[in-house]
Amino acid sequence: MPNMQGREGSVQTSLQAIAKKAESQPGYRFRNLFGMLNEGMLKDSWRYIRKDAAYGVDRVSAAEYEQNLDENIHQMVENLKQKRYRAKLVRRRYIPKGNGKLRPLGIPATQDKLLQIGVKRILEAIYEQDFLECSFGYRPNVGALDAVDKLGIRLQFGKFNYMVEADIKSFFDKIDHEWLLKMLAERVDDQALLWLIKKWLKAGVLDTDGKVLHPETGSPQGGIVSPILANVYLHYALDLWFEKVVKPHCSGKACLIRFADDFVCAFDKQEDVQRFYEVLGKRLGKFCLELSAEKTRIIPFSSTNLPGKTSFDFLGFEFRWGKDRAGKLRIKKRTARKKLRSSLKHLNEWCKENRHIRLSELFKQLNAKLRGYYNYYGVIGNYPSLQQFYFGAIKLLIKNLNRRSQRRSYNMAGCTQLIEQFGTVKPHIVGRPKHKYRMGKGPIMA
Repeated sequence: MPNMQGREGSVQTSLQAIAKKAESQPGYRFRNLFGMLNEGMLKDSWRYIRKDAAYGVDRVSAAEYEQNLDENIHQMVENLKQKRYRAKLVRRRYIPKGNGKLRPLGIPATQDKLLQIGVKRILEAIYEQDFLECSFGYRPNVGALDAVDKLGIRLQFGKFNYMVEADIKSFFDKIDHEWLLKMLAERVDDQALLWLIKKWLKAGVLDTDGKVLHPETGSPQGGIVSPILANVYLHYALDLWFEKVVKPHCSGKACLIRFADDFVCAFDKQEDVQRFYEVLGKRLGKFCLELSAEKTRIIPFSSTNLPGKTSFDFLGFEFRWGKDRAGKLRIKKRTARKKLRSSLKHLNEWCKENRHIRLSELFKQLNAKLRGYYNYYGVIGNYPSLQQFYFGAIKLLIKNLNRRSQRRSYNMAGCTQLIEQFGTVKPHIVGRPKHKYRMGKGPIMA
């Protein structure tokens, strides 16, 4: 343990030194970063590996890799020094999306995951000093709910009358490798590290049908280093452009909130929003990205336009203007109707698959799902939606329990008794700690 603590302290000191220099010298280009990927850094990074994660094409789990951890890391570092490192194929799996389509995920091999964690930590130390306040996705200490809270506050107290709801088609698949490497070179003057990142970008993908694909663009979703690479890409392609070009040319206020590739923009003046809407596609097209025409639109969103009942969805929430109990105008948030239906659909599928297990275990798992749902959607003002989900979940559970046999097992009285016996987590609003921000910067590093 003393050796582990010493190594952790040394790695943290090095990363903090990089962060401090990146903050004090915004135009500085870092060298000798590749040399930081030594045995001490990688052993310290092992604690960030998910031990229950799926294995890659080599079928080596985290537990198996850990059995000979020191030797495995030593061999990988030697391969790096001699430029003999080869990234393994990325195993592709598909998960369902809310619209009935499938989302491709890439699962790297365990050794590649470990190395990617090391690179991710180095890049985070640099770019956390550069990323703007509008960026929330895949960053330390901030998440989707922070973006939702920030957007609600800006709309409530800012003067905005129009929203631009945008969607980038297949963003992770369209990232241009040459553009990404040019963007990274703005801060990284280390060809060896860029060579390593290029290895991951060019790594082949083993599809579910056994075919090996060699994509010319994109960064696999599921890869540990992919999220920060995506943030770097949109930092230069969208965030800086909006901050340094769009906002200065607006006659009124303008605001951008982005979580990964999901973003919305708010404007005060109609001429500003119209001009932005016309050039947004061209700007993203310069970086080989394409907007979805059917999902990108301008929405009138003024507190004086209540009869129109305009609303928009962002990160699973519906935003709209309404009145509180005192009759004052407020930004109201509730679970997006599509997300609510999708959550109940997934819960029904889970009930079908698990209705045969013991009731004590079934209710234990159900309560875990309810808590997870409340932890995300339990924002102030959204209690009615939580209730709707809860009662829908109980109804689906009872329906599936009654199908465990040919006879109906539970009537209304039986349902009430069952819930009283095993207990369910009732809907509740979840309080969250507020993160501290520096002006023009991301969250303060812990």
